[in-house]
This record gives sequence, structure tokens and C-alpha cells, in this order.
Amino acid sequence: MIGRLSGQLLVRHPPQLLIDVNGIGYEVEAPMSTFYSLPEVGAKVTLHTHLVVREDAQTLFGFATENERAMFRALIKVNGVGARLALTILSGISADDFIRCIMDSDAAALTRLPGVGKKTAERLIVEMKDVLKKWQAEGGEGVSTSPVSALVKPNDAVADAVSALIALGYKPPEASRMVRGIQTKDLSSEEIIRLALQTAAK
Repeated sequence: MIGRLSGQLLVRHPPQLLIDVNGIGYEVEAPMSTFYSLPEVGAKVTLHTHLVVREDAQTLFGFATENERAMFRALIKVNGVGARLALTILSGISADDFIRCIMDSDAAALTRLPGVGKKTAERLIVEMKDVLKKWQAEGGEGVSTSPVSALVKPNDAVADAVSALIALGYKPPEASRMVRGIQTKDLSSEEIIRLALQTAAK
């Protein structure tokens, strides 16, 4: 099991990263909550990781904090929630809002996330409530939602943002609509994604 990576950040294209560790390039998928706290390309980065092994693929997921990884691991234990959906949940809702939805049994808010239907929302509430109560009792803070740091502006931030939203589970027309509602001038793809996800969660 690969539990931690520390190396040079070579590529950041939500939701994918490429990290050089002593000459070996690791492809990592990360939620947007992690992207918001990443340094610029070329800088050193350390991620807490979780390796998912299936018959047809091995996928490495990376997280900015141990709490964020713990939330991911708790989510994938919920019946009907796989690694991709867990990544989408961590990208589409802040830790505080997710905890509020679970504790208040607010299934309607959870169903606004792509891929989360009514039954999945109800399972999340039932199965995650005890986990979150335990974390709170132990003083855990859940997922880190650090503010956006200085970001590298890509040449086509809008297209990159739409592509990332599709990768996170939104349908192409919906992803395009989400981005069209944002003033995208001078924003990086990650800033556009953050605003689109915030708007979708309202």
C-alpha cells in the first residue's frame, strides 16, 4: 500500500496530478478540496494517499490532509459509494456542509451532488452519522478546505474547468451550464471549478 507521496508537482489538471518522486512519475487523482491547497507546478508537494486496486485498474488517490483521506476511506465503506463518487462528494461539498447534511439528515442537499440519488443520500446519512459523531468526540475536524493559493493560469481555463467537472461526474451540458454562469475572466481553471461547485451546492 502506498500511503504517502512526497516529490515535485509536475502536472495539475483537475482531478489528476503527476508527481515526480525520485525520477518516478506517480499519477494521482485528488478531490478539489486538495487542489485548492496545492503549490504551483514545479514545487514540492506531499500528499496522503490511498491505493484502490481492481481487476482492471490500480488508481492512486491523493489528499492534502490525513483527515481528508480518513473521510474518503469512510465514504467508500458506505454501500453504493465507490472511490469515484467519494471523490465527487469531497469535491462538491465542504466538510462543514457535509457534516451538517449528515447530522441534520438533509438528504435533499446531498442529492444535489452528481451521482447521489435519494437512496444513496439516505445510506450516507445512516452510515456516516455514527462515524462523524465518533470523529467529533475525538476532536477530528473532517476534511481540510484550505483557501485557494496562488494558481497557475492555464491557456484555456474554461475548457479545463468543464473537462474537470465532467470527470467529477457532471453531464457535459450541465458542466457547461455551471461554468457559463461564472465571470471567468482572469480566473484559473481551479478557481472556476470552485465557484461552479459552490453555486451547484446552493
